[in-house]
Amino acid sequence: MGSLDRAEAMRQQLRAGMDRDSEAVLAPFVWDAGQARMAVHAGHRAVYMTGFGTASAYGLPDIGLLGLEEMASNAARIAAAVEVPLIADADTGYGNAVNVAHTVERYEAAGVAGLHLEDQVWPKRCGFMSGKEVIPLREAAQKVAAAVRARQNPSLVIVARTDALEPHGWAAVKERCEAFYESGADLVFVDGLKTKDDILRAAELMPDMPRLLNSHLMTARDARALNYRIVIQLGTLRAVFGALLGVYGDLARNGITDVEGTPDIEEIAGILGVNRFRELEQEFAADVS
Repeated sequence: MGSLDRAEAMRQQLRAGMDRDSEAVLAPFVWDAGQARMAVHAGHRAVYMTGFGTASAYGLPDIGLLGLEEMASNAARIAAAVEVPLIADADTGYGNAVNVAHTVERYEAAGVAGLHLEDQVWPKRCGFMSGKEVIPLREAAQKVAAAVRARQNPSLVIVARTDALEPHGWAAVKERCEAFYESGADLVFVDGLKTKDDILRAAELMPDMPRLLNSHLMTARDARALNYRIVIQLGTLRAVFGALLGVYGDLARNGITDVEGTPDIEEIAGILGVNRFRELEQEFAADVS
């Protein structure tokens, strides 16, 4: 299957998942292609490229220090590594409506099945960090419209995110989500929902509007009952950092690592696709002999 056909198949797969009545599409946070392969090996049928995690791979916090090149390149690596839909963080689109159009073109070429754009000022910051501010509503809606117009393939899922909850409250959230949906977004996304009550409140404010949820507090089945069509699982990011801090801490304290119950190198290599390369080695070795 060619790369274009493959990307289209992933987009159609994502849209089919969004249309399911039983549960939302569940996509764990990943920030490199190796993690994406592990997620798929574990049974996931979609993955989400986190901006927070991508920034962390550079040793940086998620406060707008990475740009389009770093993010789109990472998305391309992840999309090429797995045959499940990739939903990717595209931050603010890295500028005005013209920049947003260029960002959508780059992400679409990278092979993503869906992306989300937010209404924060630049430099932005993680949706769960304090001190956020948003651009004027009219400008934000224009950027969503530019994203929708820029996509070459209508199957690409465009999600419009608002970070207005912390600085401006629920009325602003509702107004912005309605404007973004009218501008052509496939889904709306209220970030910074920190409690189940927040999740329920967003659903009550916009019951008929399909939404994306960023939370570890609700199952994909329960989320779909509230019209959340995609759930990106924030808890996986926290768990990965927690596990690594624990392992590194144990090693620093004890001078040795306990690997009991962990996969060996051959198993890890298998998850990363070594068997395909071994088959090629055998094929070409036979031709040479």
